[in-house]
Amino acid sequence: MFRDYNFKKYDFFLILVVVALVSIGIIAIGSATQINTTGLSKFRNKQLYGFILFFIMMIALSIINYHFIGKFYWFIYVFNIILLLAVRFVGVENHNAVRWIVIAGIKFQPSELSKIMMVIFFAKYIDKNKEKINNLIFLLKTSVLVIIPTFLIYKQPDLSTSLVILVIFVVLLFVAGISYKYVAIALLITVPLIFASIWYIQQPNQTIFSPHQVKRVKNFFHPELSSKSDTWQTDHSIQAIGSGQLYGKGRYKGTINKYNYLPEPQTDFIYSIIGEEGGFIACSIVLALLLLLIIKCLWIAKDSVDLYGMLIISGYVAIILFQTFVNVGVATGLIPNTGIPLPFISYGLSSLLTNMIGIGIILNIGLHRKTINY
Repeated sequence: MFRDYNFKKYDFFLILVVVALVSIGIIAIGSATQINTTGLSKFRNKQLYGFILFFIMMIALSIINYHFIGKFYWFIYVFNIILLLAVRFVGVENHNAVRWIVIAGIKFQPSELSKIMMVIFFAKYIDKNKEKINNLIFLLKTSVLVIIPTFLIYKQPDLSTSLVILVIFVVLLFVAGISYKYVAIALLITVPLIFASIWYIQQPNQTIFSPHQVKRVKNFFHPELSSKSDTWQTDHSIQAIGSGQLYGKGRYKGTINKYNYLPEPQTDFIYSIIGEEGGFIACSIVLALLLLLIIKCLWIAKDSVDLYGMLIISGYVAIILFQTFVNVGVATGLIPNTGIPLPFISYGLSSLLTNMIGIGIILNIGLHRKTINY
């Protein structure tokens, strides 16, 4: 197998970017959850040990031919549905949501793993049916395949992750060359539907959205009518980022973690910790590294030997881009509050595993690419 690879094409720069992002995340998680300046955070330790394990897994995946993985695309889809159904029947509740299951004493979140499994499945499925990409019957069948996991994730409830699955699907269709006629029709339907949903969710008798989703949307559009207790998460997040100014207050000198101004700051509001303790400089470095990762992935996609490889990378980039936009948007008050991890930075082994699997497969796609990228 190794004789088939030109390891001059192995993208060590991409690995360095990933290591830099995870290192920043581990430091920020330690700051967000430390009890005192000398104590070790169990969250930081778990993230560190998880990264070491997943890094080895990433390297192993990088030398497994991605076409071999693609042969099991239907198995991957069915396995994903089984995991999501398991959440419905034997899931573990936390913070009024049932998103986790426990297997062999290990608690993980199947919806996170679902992201990369859906990328692999739809990339292969669309590649095998690329000549039907503009066939209406094929598009309807494919839509059913994406609706099933999306619905199961939404009912956990997990609106943000269900939106990620939809974004992956849309991006893959676009990259595969779907006709602009369908794009125009989709926009004509989607844009009014978004505005209608925003109006509907604010109606007193609506039944589709959960109470906490309604409250978050109303707080965003009508902050003047909201109580301080309803907007304190976003308010404290913005204040923390702003108080960091250019260089930040320094490690362990922030106030969010000391006075419990934000619940679970190591996950959804990790960007606030970075902003307060590292300032504008640290925030810019994080965004610059994520941008570098996206550009590097797209550069590999450009030289991919087939549509399948290009679709995998495009779907993965969609995950990173969408989650970064939402996480930072929530932390800075640009969009309504919704929980979604910042890739490679936020605490969460399920999320970290998903991202490392994606990078491992992309590294293998890079080994097959047409040219050597320096």
